[in-house]
Amino acid sequence: MAVGLLMSVVIENERKNGYSGGESVSGMVVLELLEETEVLGLHLRAHGGAVVSFTQWRGGDGNQNTSPSGEHVEYLNERISLLVASAGERRIFPSGKHNLPFSFQLPAGNLVTTFTGRYGKVQYQLSAVLERPSAPDLTVHRELRVTSRIDVNSPSLLTPVERTKERMVGCWFLTSGPISLSAKIGRKGYCNGEAVAIYAEIENGSSRLIVPKAAIYQTQSFIVHGKTRTHKQMLASVRGNHIASGSTETWNGKTLKIPPVTPSILDCQILRVEYVLAVSIHIPGAHRLMVELPLVIGTVPFNGFTYRNFSVASQFTVDMSWLALALSEHPEAPPNYADVVSEEDLSWCAPPPVTEQDVLLEGLCFPSFAVIQEFRFQPPPLYSEVDPHINNTAEGTAPPTLEEGQPTQLT
Repeated sequence: MAVGLLMSVVIENERKNGYSGGESVSGMVVLELLEETEVLGLHLRAHGGAVVSFTQWRGGDGNQNTSPSGEHVEYLNERISLLVASAGERRIFPSGKHNLPFSFQLPAGNLVTTFTGRYGKVQYQLSAVLERPSAPDLTVHRELRVTSRIDVNSPSLLTPVERTKERMVGCWFLTSGPISLSAKIGRKGYCNGEAVAIYAEIENGSSRLIVPKAAIYQTQSFIVHGKTRTHKQMLASVRGNHIASGSTETWNGKTLKIPPVTPSILDCQILRVEYVLAVSIHIPGAHRLMVELPLVIGTVPFNGFTYRNFSVASQFTVDMSWLALALSEHPEAPPNYADVVSEEDLSWCAPPPVTEQDVLLEGLCFPSFAVIQEFRFQPPPLYSEVDPHINNTAEGTAPPTLEEGQPTQLT
């Protein structure tokens, strides 16, 4: 850094997950001058790509090649001029702080996600170059984080994934029986922080005690001149219960949460990042039984709409044509009350005759439960589709009322 001059690159609209192809990047180059400085030009360069490098071994002698092989693919190279001095023009900046804004748009399409792996990386940066007379150019760098857009709601990532495998445990005449494993997940695409619901069925037909397990693995692949190096690591796991001989274990949505990881990288020629959900069974004295369900870690969260509709619709595929045959055009009248309640029930619940004198003397002390029981089996009015009071209502007269003290009878 030159004495009396400080330069930095500031990004104003930077987001946590970085930028995607086609989005705009804005910010400023900040110059802090301790003295008056002449500037010929100020340029900003946005550039980056994938770089893979690893050492190859010679065949036969076991000596290590001292010159490692490498590959490079460029995905971004944009140059923006912030300040250019014309011929014969002198641009003098006084001492102090100067902000020079910039704004540019990333190329359309998906840029490969920023990533650092075992044998390679994908990296982008902004480089500000300050040109001065009689002095070397001053260059500063600022990392530009890029995330490829992967929508897990796309149809190809919403399809369920299922795998089945079986193995006979033992050898020759000492076979003890088969162990079968069937595992399924509801969709292929997930985002960081989501929980994968695992559905599995394990049948232990062997004579051994087995243990099921599920784990998420990340596989990094690096390609140089046709040679491939891979690096595989486990990110998260969950273990099931021990399964005895002749028993069956069922997972009805056992969850495994996805930790914060780099989204899948599937569109780079020299570098790939892939994920799988492996459901395995540890078998004592034998190789483990495993099925792998591919996963794609995306950046656009699952909205639940498409998959939920598909799931609900699949549960209602029953033929409902019988319902139209069961419904008649004219509804049938309800059954007579006498057909529902027997005469014995009516006689048992019928209250004894009550005189007017008894009511006056004991009305205030009559138990409320007895009153409820009295009307428990009283018949409702007879059903009729014709209103018996329609004529009275039409003529403007009210239906007759009962005089006070007159016994009532429902017909």
